Amino acid sequence: MSPKTKKLTTIAMLTAISAVLITLVHFPIFPAAPFLQYDPADAAILIGTFAFGPLAGLSITIIASAIQAFLLGGDGMYGFLMHVIASGTLALVAGLIYCALHTRTGAFIGLLAGSLAMGLTMMAANHFITPYFMGAPTEMVDAMLIPVVLPFNLLKAGINSIITFLVYKTVSRHIIHGEGWETKASKKISSET
Repeated sequence: MSPKTKKLTTIAMLTAISAVLITLVHFPIFPAAPFLQYDPADAAILIGTFAFGPLAGLSITIIASAIQAFLLGGDGMYGFLMHVIASGTLALVAGLIYCALHTRTGAFIGLLAGSLAMGLTMMAANHFITPYFMGAPTEMVDAMLIPVVLPFNLLKAGINSIITFLVYKTVSRHIIHGEGWETKASKKISSET
């Protein structure tokens, strides 16, 4: 398999995983706002971002969001826009920093900055977009920005960033770079025989 084909196949797989995670694994984390639901889909997006760059991460975000919003019973255009803005911000900021500083520290800083950027961006997105699509008064939406919207998005981005930080190297080594799953001990034994 050529490197380009392998890259496209891996991106397609991460997109599918992200779409499935958005659809099947979601639950509210703030009782006061049960409509805001956590899902782990951004972890797959961030893995793709770190492996192939921020534009790949943005592509995974857009395609997975479209699949979920329009084909798997999501929230249509509103859900699509909000997911692209939220996850796209997280992926772009984290990915750009990780590209510039390709170390564990760079990954940590990128994920932290991406999480903060997502939280702030979603405050603006909710202020401008939610009243239009949901018909809610802007004042009502604005009253929820700091006590609900900001902490929800920081928590969601933070959890997915922690998952990514913990699993990326292993996933990258085996899925992205194609190393086998055998342990060092089994490699040593096979080389000695």
